[in-house]
Amino acid sequence: MHRPLQPSKHISLPALHNSIPESIGVSVFNNSQLEIMEQLQSRGDDYDEACIAVSIDDGDLIFRRRKQQQGRKYVVLSPKLAFLLVSFSLGELGDGLNIFQGVYLVGLGWKEGSVGLALSLMGLTSLFVQPFAGDIVDRAAIDRRLFLVVASIVTALSASAIFLVQQGQHDHALIYSTKVIEGVASSFIAPCLAALTLATFGPHHFDRIMANNMFYGHIGSVAAAVIAGAVAFILYPKIKFCFLVIGVAALGALVIIPFLPQGDPLMGRGFQGKVAMDEYGQLERLESDESTVAIQNHSKDKPPQALPYWEVFSDPRTAILCSTGFFFHFANANVLLVLGELMSSSDNDDGTPRQSAIPLIAGAIVLAQITMAFATYIGDKLTLCGIGRKPLFLAGLVSLPIRCALIIIWKDRGDAWLLSTQILDGLGGGLCGLIHPYLIADITFGSGRFNVVSK
Repeated sequence: MHRPLQPSKHISLPALHNSIPESIGVSVFNNSQLEIMEQLQSRGDDYDEACIAVSIDDGDLIFRRRKQQQGRKYVVLSPKLAFLLVSFSLGELGDGLNIFQGVYLVGLGWKEGSVGLALSLMGLTSLFVQPFAGDIVDRAAIDRRLFLVVASIVTALSASAIFLVQQGQHDHALIYSTKVIEGVASSFIAPCLAALTLATFGPHHFDRIMANNMFYGHIGSVAAAVIAGAVAFILYPKIKFCFLVIGVAALGALVIIPFLPQGDPLMGRGFQGKVAMDEYGQLERLESDESTVAIQNHSKDKPPQALPYWEVFSDPRTAILCSTGFFFHFANANVLLVLGELMSSSDNDDGTPRQSAIPLIAGAIVLAQITMAFATYIGDKLTLCGIGRKPLFLAGLVSLPIRCALIIIWKDRGDAWLLSTQILDGLGGGLCGLIHPYLIADITFGSGRFNVVSK
């Protein structure tokens, strides 16, 4: 692992005073951080409140602390739990229930080729836009949480355009255009969340927190699929109401995102920082500095310079990893859509998908996401035990061609056989989704190009 860091050192926090700085508005801080800001302000020192991580004793408990001063309220939320809740909500938002939308469009009279093209546009657009989105997230001076809010809203609104489609071969341009917009918007979600995680917890705890984020993201996808599948099955043939899950997921994300700490914005793009937070919410020093409590992680007068793009991408490790990730996602993009068409191929007499196809499709998503959650959990434990990243990454890659081969072999053997191939989808998605950002962080930390290379 290539991370030129000094051993971490916990910062000793002073006793709490009662006053709250005049300059601080509504924010997310606990008592210890408010005390640090008071001390810095009383000394006339400059500080960035976003670089003061939220700390709670057990790191997992939600609680509220309200202190009135000139009508202001302070609400404290465990940052670890805030990241998990946001990941859960974004997991529910997911790909906008793409495969359910495919079933719905077929029921409206769309041809399978048109449906396949519509559903492919989001994934392919996201795949090609992702590096540019990561670069924008790295270079932008505005709060990354704002990026995450806007991306969540646009993704949800674009996916909700399905409600506007009329019966028959109509509104192709609407769906095609909104799927492209949805792909662009969703491509900002992963780099924003990864950058905020790195900015808050630093490189020492990035792996662990990212694994938790991914685990609960998969659980969110399971919840969305179960709820959408149940609603669609109960209300069949009026299955469009299942897409209300998208709006609920977006709303949940919008409520929790403001509770995410911004952390050190420069450390979030892969620069060396001085202060981060551990898994339990305690501030720790990443570089030795015995004279003061370092809140400011960089000099505003001389901000660090990122490495040139050519120097980053000409690194053989980066080139190999980016190429591998691109071809894996390119090959995997439409396998679930093909599987959905195979499992719903026996339509009703009027050409609409049969009712039993809905729980099958929901089951395919649930089985894959549960396996992904399991693979993420096991992969995290194995890395903590010292198992190398490469064997786990290769295991995830190998699962895809095996899965495709089994779908071809079993396409006429029944839905249960086809459904079982989703276990391999879960293994591949879980392991590759977990290890890929680990490898990116290992290679690019210190370069300032972390999100450009990410997925």
